[in-house]
This record gives sequence, C-alpha cells and structure tokens, in this order.
Amino acid sequence: MVDDPRRRPVRAVRLRSVGDAELDLQYRVVHGYRRAFRMAGEGPPLVLIHGIGDSSATWAELIPDLARTHTVIAPDLLGHGDSDKPRADYSVAAYANGVRDLLTTLGIESATLVGHSLGGGVAMQFAYQFPERTERLILVSAGGVGREVNPVLRLVSLPGAHLMLSSLRLPGMRLQVGLAVHLMKLLDTDLGQDAPDLLNLVDALPDETSRNAFIRTLRAVVDWRGQVVTMLDRCYLTEGMPTMLLWGDRDSVVPVRHAFGAHEAMPGSRLEIFEGAGHFPFHSDPTRFVSLVEEFTASTAPADWSRDHWRQLLRDGGPGASRTRGVDRDLREASERSAT
Repeated sequence: MVDDPRRRPVRAVRLRSVGDAELDLQYRVVHGYRRAFRMAGEGPPLVLIHGIGDSSATWAELIPDLARTHTVIAPDLLGHGDSDKPRADYSVAAYANGVRDLLTTLGIESATLVGHSLGGGVAMQFAYQFPERTERLILVSAGGVGREVNPVLRLVSLPGAHLMLSSLRLPGMRLQVGLAVHLMKLLDTDLGQDAPDLLNLVDALPDETSRNAFIRTLRAVVDWRGQVVTMLDRCYLTEGMPTMLLWGDRDSVVPVRHAFGAHEAMPGSRLEIFEGAGHFPFHSDPTRFVSLVEEFTASTAPADWSRDHWRQLLRDGGPGASRTRGVDRDLREASERSAT
C-alpha cells in the first residue's frame, strides 16, 4: 500500500472543555518570526484562517465542537494576534506561504481550509499556489471577489490612517463610538450587524506596532477605490476541488453580491446564505456554521489533484462564453488589479 502523507496521524493536543472561551496558544518560530496558533482534536486537518485585524481567538467558541471530528489548526497570521509583527511582506501570497510553512512544521501535508474575509482570500491563494495540499475550500465572507468593500476600510487605506486609528483609543472616544454603534443597531442597519465585531478589531490594535501591521496588510488588498486583488480570474482552477461559500445576507464589509459572483465563477461550488447575518456569520449562528462544515467535510472526498488536469485547465484558459455578465463585469474591473 502506498504511503499517503495526507493520511498519516497528526499529533493531537489535549482539548479543553467546550465551555472554555479560548484554547491555549502555542508557538513555532518560522523564518525567525514567532507564529502563534491554536491546535486541538484529532482527525482530518481543518485550518481556520481569520480576517484582517483579527486573530485565532475569533474561532475559539467553535474550535471545541470542530475538534470532535478534526485536527483543528487556527493560526494568528503574521502581524496579527500574538504572532510577531515585523516590517514585512503582508500580501495575500505571502500569507499563503506562511500558512504552508506553519503546516509543514506541524507535519501536516494537506488540509481543508476555512478562510474568513481576508482569510478567505488567503485560503483561495493557498489553493492556487499549493493545489496538491488543498483538500477542500470553505470561504466565509471572502475578500478578493469584487471591488466593493466597506468605505471605512477604503478610508483607513489612505495616508493619515495611523493618526485616525490612534485617536480611537483616546479617553472618551471609545464611549462615543460605542454610542454610535448602539444607534446603528437600534436603526437595524447592516453596519449595525457588524459594528461590535469591527470594534473588537480596533481594540486588538493596542500599540503602534500592531497598527502598522494592520495598515500594511490593509493596503496590500484595499485602496481608496476598493479591493485591489482578485481571485475571479483563477476561480476555474477549483474545478474538482470541493468548495463551499458561506455568507451573511447583511454583510456590510463584503456585500453578499460577491457570494453569488464567486459561486458562478467556481465550477461545482456550494453556496449557503445566513439570513440576517453580517460579516461574521460564524458568530451570528455558530451552530449552523459548525453543522455545515462538518456535513460538508464528511460528505465530500478530498480533491484528487492531478498535474495533467491542472495543466489542461491552464491551457484551456479558464471560463469562456458561459460566464455571466456579472462575472464578466467583475473581471473587467479586476483587469486593473493584481492577479498575483
């Protein structure tokens, strides 16, 4: 029988009780930088990749349940959480490399990737760069589909963002922002759905080093016109790779329209919409989120990557006349953006 490294047992970390809010952080030094991550359970590897300004703590409530059937690895991306925050390359491609290297040090050759927001773009980039190491893709309110993004993020990408982020931590400012958030929730606005989670991201930037890393990451994917990277031009390469898209229909950061565009551009993908949820559907309805992830991974076989199939997809040149007008429009916009 041929030894398949994807099926080798992975060292399990003792799982704390479901009632614990967080699992202990672990650390690995990769390329001289400390990388923080949470790891629990045993079974097929499942990698949870957080969004910009966030950390692995965003998944903490879900990890115990997911760890009943999977080996769960939730990293703090470089520049985030408890990982180091050097003056470094914070591009989506660099993050995909970082995830690969961390998994390699943990002895994990392939995994199902779950990516939220920026993490969705990282997961898609990982699948593009390392298809042989990607078993499935689960993209949650993912970036990199269309230009649209919340105007606040476009504003923070401009010069002077350091001063604006610093001012949010001045005495009294947090109270004023909190009152504005409360008003948005009372008015039942879409931004009101996401504002509490977005405020938590600001609270996670306590010092200049953290804010610098956040701004460098943001400017790698967003400018004053909107998102500056795209995955639409290469979505056809997911053919044969089980892919599921999860989105809140009241997402104020990355509009749900992007979910339908990605679904149309990714052959055989599955789309699940969380009604009434914003940009963090796994916070709004964690029970449904966990159930969908478990059902999807149990009911689909890992992608069987073939060099010949990959070569043929590239030679065929991607989607043709069957593309919808909406996808075509997004691709025309993407022609002005990075295709790394």
